[in-house]
Amino acid sequence: MAAPSSSSASSVRSWRTAFLTLRDESISSSTSISQLLYDTIFSHSDCLIAAAHYLPPPEVSSDLLFLLEVATPASDSVHDVALLFSDIIHLIHGISYQVVLEFSSSSWNLLLQYFGDAIQCILGKLHIPGNYAQIRTVSESLEIVSYVVCSQQRKFLPAEDIQLSKFLLSVIAGSQSAIFPSSSSIIRHGYTAEIVKNVTKCNSLWDVQAVAFDLLSQAITSLGSYFPVDVWKSTIQVIRKLMDFLASNSLLVEDKVMSRYYLSLLRCLHLVIAEPKCSLSDHVSAFVAALRMFFAYGFSSRPLLTCSVGNQGKEPSLTSTKEDPKRTNHSAYRPPHLRRRENLNKKLGNVQNSPSSTAGESFNCDLISSDSDHDSDGQVRDTDIIQNGKVRVAAIICIQDLCQVDPKAFTSQWTLLLPTRDVLLPRKFDATLMTCLLFDPSLKAQIASAAALVVMLDRTTTISLQIAEYKDPTKCGSFMPLSISLGQILMQLHTGVLYLIQRSTHGRLLTTLFKILLHLISSTPYPRMPEELLPNIVKALQATIEEGFPFKSDQTDLLAAAISCLNAAVSVSQSSPHVKEMLSEQISTAQKGNSVLITLLQYSEQLTNPTICIEALQALKAVSHNYPHIMFAFWEQLSSVVSNFLHEAAPEVSTGQWRVHSRNNVGIIGEKVITAAVKVLDECLRAISGFKGTEDLLDDNLLDSPFTSDCIRMKKVSSAPSYEFKSSNETVDSPEEECAGMKQWCEVIEKHLPRSLLHTSAMVRAASITCFAGITSPVFSSLSKEKEDYILSSVVNAAVYDEVPSVRSAACRAIGVISCFPQVSQSAEILDKFIHAVEINTRDSLVSVRGTASWALANICESIRRFFDDFPSRQPTDSIERSHTLTLLIKCSLRLANDGDKHHKLYLTQVSQDSSSSLEIICMKSFQKPNFYTRREA
Repeated sequence: MAAPSSSSASSVRSWRTAFLTLRDESISSSTSISQLLYDTIFSHSDCLIAAAHYLPPPEVSSDLLFLLEVATPASDSVHDVALLFSDIIHLIHGISYQVVLEFSSSSWNLLLQYFGDAIQCILGKLHIPGNYAQIRTVSESLEIVSYVVCSQQRKFLPAEDIQLSKFLLSVIAGSQSAIFPSSSSIIRHGYTAEIVKNVTKCNSLWDVQAVAFDLLSQAITSLGSYFPVDVWKSTIQVIRKLMDFLASNSLLVEDKVMSRYYLSLLRCLHLVIAEPKCSLSDHVSAFVAALRMFFAYGFSSRPLLTCSVGNQGKEPSLTSTKEDPKRTNHSAYRPPHLRRRENLNKKLGNVQNSPSSTAGESFNCDLISSDSDHDSDGQVRDTDIIQNGKVRVAAIICIQDLCQVDPKAFTSQWTLLLPTRDVLLPRKFDATLMTCLLFDPSLKAQIASAAALVVMLDRTTTISLQIAEYKDPTKCGSFMPLSISLGQILMQLHTGVLYLIQRSTHGRLLTTLFKILLHLISSTPYPRMPEELLPNIVKALQATIEEGFPFKSDQTDLLAAAISCLNAAVSVSQSSPHVKEMLSEQISTAQKGNSVLITLLQYSEQLTNPTICIEALQALKAVSHNYPHIMFAFWEQLSSVVSNFLHEAAPEVSTGQWRVHSRNNVGIIGEKVITAAVKVLDECLRAISGFKGTEDLLDDNLLDSPFTSDCIRMKKVSSAPSYEFKSSNETVDSPEEECAGMKQWCEVIEKHLPRSLLHTSAMVRAASITCFAGITSPVFSSLSKEKEDYILSSVVNAAVYDEVPSVRSAACRAIGVISCFPQVSQSAEILDKFIHAVEINTRDSLVSVRGTASWALANICESIRRFFDDFPSRQPTDSIERSHTLTLLIKCSLRLANDGDKHHKLYLTQVSQDSSSSLEIICMKSFQKPNFYTRREA
């Protein structure tokens, strides 16, 4: 505080004299309180406001509280109490500009209570002519509260914020009643427009509500988890009343005052529903109906951003990427103010000879490539446009919140929020989330729409979308079942998202679009959709990947996202015959150099970019699994890629030294890349050799499905079909197919596995051992004795001697597969080694290892049983006749039956029962031999 001068001392003296007089006279004087207040305070309020600057804040706050205490009893006896309220609040409002007011919890409650009584009194008399000007008092009250909150926010206790929230809710409810005192009659006669537009008092009341909602949002944020349930319910009820009023009249006013009010309302709604205290199921439909109206807010007097797709009135091909090339700008970055100036000069220079632009030419993603509200890449934005865009974003965020908190109730709102037809035509009077995504000129609105779509697809269970079925819209009647509606929606989502992916140049938006597409591919029942949809997705993604993203200096994330979507497309369960036909045509019609496989192989060779490399390898694995018939044509390229990986990362390099420095192009390959490459090699070998079984212990996806949870699929390792059957009339794609992959297996055993099996990385060794679990009996029997011994010794040594549990588990898995081969089950020596290796792992401390070992043990017992069934006249082998081997199997089976792990007990018990059943047959057949014990004892 500055040194006191004569004028400041006089001001201080006048302040203290006035309030000392008030204290004395309020006790002893017979004058009425209202007259006393006018004589001592209000008659020279301007001087008091000026003097407050020179006084200590605690003294000013204390005197003002005393003023409220004196004035409160007088409120009941004063004829014009509204005037008294106005004088006091105007005084405090002026002082709050001069001094930072300080209040304790008790004094804060007193202040809010007084302001609440004053506001309710003023709002209740607004119907009287001449009282509209008193709305200013309400605004000043909220400004005072705002000043105090801003200056003391961090010092507020939760109880004080709760009291503030209750006060603000009363203000909002009171102003609602003042704006539309008879809501029912307004709704019946449609007087909303007149109320909002023509009544002069409403602008100030909308401002009051906007300020109240802003303060309420601050209080909710400050309270966090301490926001009480009763206040939360009251807030929901107040907002629900406003939303119902908006939805019932289908009218949103577009001006500065109302846009500010809508934004404050929607931001408050976001905070309330983002962390719900109770169920919102009863409110979802009402909120969605009102929020949907904001999707086109701000476009009543101007068109939506029009894109070229609307010119022809039809949807373009999903695979079209050359018709409307991406708009790119490779020039150096220019600040917004310089771009505005340059663009303005260009417009002035070309105004005389500028041809009229078409609707298609107005679509330019560069116009929305900035995250800043004021950086529009040369387009000068009006403040109203920016504000309206914020309103749309806030509404979309609320939609996303509703989906997150109650996805089950939200599923029924899909038909309101997503289009069933003409997704590429702008319809501002029937706007959906896709309208915002495709046509909104605000980048933030586009990104918010994309994020909301991601949440909607992520929170909606795949099973609920499996009923979707596409039907030609021209064949649909007036009534459309839910299944058909969902099918139409999914089709429109595919069309719109792929179209925007091919044309957008904004990295963040593209990343979100790829997330949407990934969820779409995972959730769409393609057998019930148009047959060309999935092949078109594959073609569109292939074209996008090949074209790249030249507008980005670092394309890694976008390319990885695009390849991930392609991986999902070729991984769709129940492989598409149309995708198979497309891939075959790419090979047979001399398009091998432009095929999906070649594209993936090229990106899988980018050793310095592990992210893209791994995504491409995973996509190759998916193609090998779902479309094995095409792998013959690409075996040499794939084998070469894997060989390069293994030679780049020598086995003697320790895992701690493996790093991939993509920025410095250091070509040392990490273990994840090599592991992915080996897994692709494994899947390709299975495809070429015709492996039709699966060694998975438990199909979790089957058990999670309510349609199959009550049944268990029995799997036979060497014969159970895992992907597709080969029809009798299907032509052989390559002469090598007749060898069932023997040549490829020999190449892998000679060139790749010797390096990968000795790798220092456990991930690489486990993936390499798993390759043996995919070998078929015909291939194994056609190998040379040397290669058979190599396979057998590799799996046994890994199961017995490797220190890493994942490698031992993979070895047990391979043993479980190989033990089913006839040539193996007839060898006593091999079975003895297998039983010994598996028995060791049944004692492992990890359940994952014990589970795999018990599964392998069951296969060994089953193999022995089949041997006796197939050759009933033959004597048991010497190894099985040994009592210690038989005893070992029985003890191991009994121990597994008593495994106490709660997650695997059911499975292990089932395995042990299978083992015991097989051993029972073995024992019975063994005791039937008269010389069994004789030879054993001899």
